[in-house]
Amino acid sequence: MRTLCASTLIGEFFVIGFAGLVAMKEPDLSTSTVWTVCGIFMAVSVLLCGMITRPGGVQLGWALQIALIASGFVVPSMFFLGAIFAALWWASVHYGRKIDEAKARFAAQAQAQASAPASASPQAEAGGNPA
Repeated sequence: MRTLCASTLIGEFFVIGFAGLVAMKEPDLSTSTVWTVCGIFMAVSVLLCGMITRPGGVQLGWALQIALIASGFVVPSMFFLGAIFAALWWASVHYGRKIDEAKARFAAQAQAQASAPASASPQAEAGGNPA
């Protein structure tokens, strides 16, 4: 799950930066305000990459998705991009958990096979002479 979610968050990092460039053209917003807000959200997206597996990491990711969609009130195209990234976030969490469960299941099977007693050699079972 961590790899998929981190990939989505890094994509959001770039989208937030590009949205900041678009938002700078708004006459009502100062450059410092735009880059302060964008910088905070860009930093959050990068920091979340390392917090995904910790308690609350996925919920913080959802909060970032909501903020990304809400940024559409400043840059209207962010409604669409925010919705796309929210869908990517859902897919990353959903399928990432399934992949993690499958990996754990395969690891348990491999460990069970490795710890099982070794069966007798085919020659010993057939009663043959190894010479």
